[in-house]
Amino acid sequence: MSELFDAVDALIAGQSPLPPTAERERLRKAHGLSQEQVASALKVRRATVVSWENGKTEPRPPQREAYARLLNQLAELYPAEPPKPEPAPPAPPVQAPALPAQAPLAPSAPAPAPTSEPAPVAPVAGRTVPPRPDYHGVIIRGAEPTTAEQPPRRPTPAPKTPATKAPVRASTKVTRTPAKTATATAVPPDPRFANGPLGVLDGDGSLYCVGGLVLDCPATTMASLVEWTLDESRLGSPRLNRNGKDGDPLIVLTDAAAQRLGLPPTLEDRRGLRLPEGHKVLKQLAKAHWQLTRRGFGPWARIYRPADSGRRRCVQFAVLPWGALDARSWGGADHLPPEELAVVLGTFARRVITPRGSTAVSGLELMTALRPPTRAVRDEASGGWLSGPVPGSLTEPVDPAPPEAPDEHPVVAALFPRGHQRTPAEVLDEEAYEWVRDPQLLTDAECERPYAVGIDVNTAFLAAANRLPVGLGAPVHVTGPAFDKTVPGSWLIDLSGIEPDPRLPSPFTPHGVRPEGPAWYATPTVAYAYELIATYRLPVTLAPLEAWVRPDSGPYLDPWYKHLSEAYKETMADLGIVSGMGEGEFLTAMTTHKETDPGMGTVLSAIKSTVKGGIGKLRERPQGASYKYGERWPALERPTWRPDIRAAVISAARINMHRKILRTALATQSSPAPDGHLTFGEDALIPVALLSDCAVYLSDGPSPLDVLPHTPEGKPAPGSFRLGVSPGMVKHEGTQDLLWAVQMLDAGLNPARHIKGNDAADDGE
Repeated sequence: MSELFDAVDALIAGQSPLPPTAERERLRKAHGLSQEQVASALKVRRATVVSWENGKTEPRPPQREAYARLLNQLAELYPAEPPKPEPAPPAPPVQAPALPAQAPLAPSAPAPAPTSEPAPVAPVAGRTVPPRPDYHGVIIRGAEPTTAEQPPRRPTPAPKTPATKAPVRASTKVTRTPAKTATATAVPPDPRFANGPLGVLDGDGSLYCVGGLVLDCPATTMASLVEWTLDESRLGSPRLNRNGKDGDPLIVLTDAAAQRLGLPPTLEDRRGLRLPEGHKVLKQLAKAHWQLTRRGFGPWARIYRPADSGRRRCVQFAVLPWGALDARSWGGADHLPPEELAVVLGTFARRVITPRGSTAVSGLELMTALRPPTRAVRDEASGGWLSGPVPGSLTEPVDPAPPEAPDEHPVVAALFPRGHQRTPAEVLDEEAYEWVRDPQLLTDAECERPYAVGIDVNTAFLAAANRLPVGLGAPVHVTGPAFDKTVPGSWLIDLSGIEPDPRLPSPFTPHGVRPEGPAWYATPTVAYAYELIATYRLPVTLAPLEAWVRPDSGPYLDPWYKHLSEAYKETMADLGIVSGMGEGEFLTAMTTHKETDPGMGTVLSAIKSTVKGGIGKLRERPQGASYKYGERWPALERPTWRPDIRAAVISAARINMHRKILRTALATQSSPAPDGHLTFGEDALIPVALLSDCAVYLSDGPSPLDVLPHTPEGKPAPGSFRLGVSPGMVKHEGTQDLLWAVQMLDAGLNPARHIKGNDAADDGE
């Protein structure tokens, strides 16, 4: 009989009533207990106690009985204070005399709408860490009032559902800290992606998401993890363009999580970076009918099933122990604690895009996400829907013109034997500057300046993409064309007749040496040649010999520029650098801005790498040991494989740099040069070295303020370099002494590469 009584007692205890969630936390704190102490006593994880206290999950037997017993005893020791009586309502105002019966009352103004709250989301097992803001100002709090006048509400009881699907409390609110500039109404999150774009999975099953949210993930295999992510996690991101696709959820696997899921700590295939065929994880996925993309299961893996009725079923994975986060772009982010890594990656995902591979891949994917190639259009004949091109987008793969293609491309391999060194008249060579001045050309005035000061253009390639017209279709060959600066293309033309000051680099070659005859150039370079002739009245006549032009054109990269520009400036603002700062204030703040917030410094580095890598991906070369020279490779089948667009961006960036160099020289020389000559006085400020977007000048002082010219009113000289945070403006790169710079020049080294104290080419700019 006692056994029956014990069973009845256990049955009743299994449904023991529990106090409201806020009361559970109050009782624990009243007795001075930590969540770890409660978890240890009940033999559960601390995360489980957190979930019990915030209402995300409810305890199950046998812990429920013990937890109820604990709370009941604490309630006897620390009874709740009785509620204070509410104050009497104020006396009603004096009513106006009643209107005559025949005069209808005017309708009263509608009451203001209550503060909107996020819509309740589908049940998810989860918990929140103690409230703290993430890097974009979002705080997850439990049962907080929305205003000072509105008291907290009791959370509604959780419905009885399976423990893995306990609902999020309806009282959980998302609030935003005041913006640093203008305040804006927060856009309610998409309920499909209520928990953000991504999560970082640790070995104990904790999935750290944005906003401090932590979900309990029960999956112990890759197949079950994919299922749980798609069905339970509420992760993902809304599309950036109405014709695009929603972002797939990203799960980042720590070392411990990878081990828990059966993944090896390192990849044996160091060349292909793939799990070998026949690995047990691949067998599990195949048995569950999940598929992998052509790149297989590597550091960045995409696991999916074919779309069914337009519904995507795809999850992306980043495996940290396999080097998913490149240190050149992300620094030491892969060594951050999971909760901090979730903040860094979540901020990047919100401002740029959910990472989908390297930052170069993300930069290219962002172009497509902002300008999708196709959209749904109605077929007038059948009344159904068809896939049609999106105006202004790159809609289909096109082969490049022969001078635009790399050597191994089939269109070039068919023209020249392997190993042939193409001449400037056979290949388009639009690359960034790498130039040093001959030390014999240093003037006496320059040798008296004790410092070498480097200035660096902010995201120079991004600034060059702004309002840049690029071809949208295939190239058309033209013989003896008339040049038109509004038509994107590649032009065979002789620019050797334009002779600049010998102290200056040529604007037409990346090495700064004056061209010797006809060569291929992108439209921005040829347009600048015509501009120089007109501005300085040079006695030169230009006539293109032939061209590959793209009449169908548009500013394809404009949305990409705007999106990344805002991300860059918003992240710089988090680091204390904002538009409108005085030049001195800006230089002072820049000396320590990355130490202000290391996490945001990592995001900044990733954004700059996204710009640089995205442009580079437009001419992705073949990869893998199995590739044979002259064959096509997978990247060629992308609409975004466009070496001509890459060439146009780099050309525009180099021309922008040269134009500002000339404006700076003009503003600093004492007397103007005569018409018909592109030369400057000995006192003109001319750089001694260039590397991509960095220029080194010899200076009387150690600061850029000692170099950059200003008007008598103290403003930057028109058209010259300007200090500031926006793309295209400049910052201080570094300062060394004159002797150091001269020794670099004598040794044939580039001072611009080393003036910062490290290799500037690896700095993500």
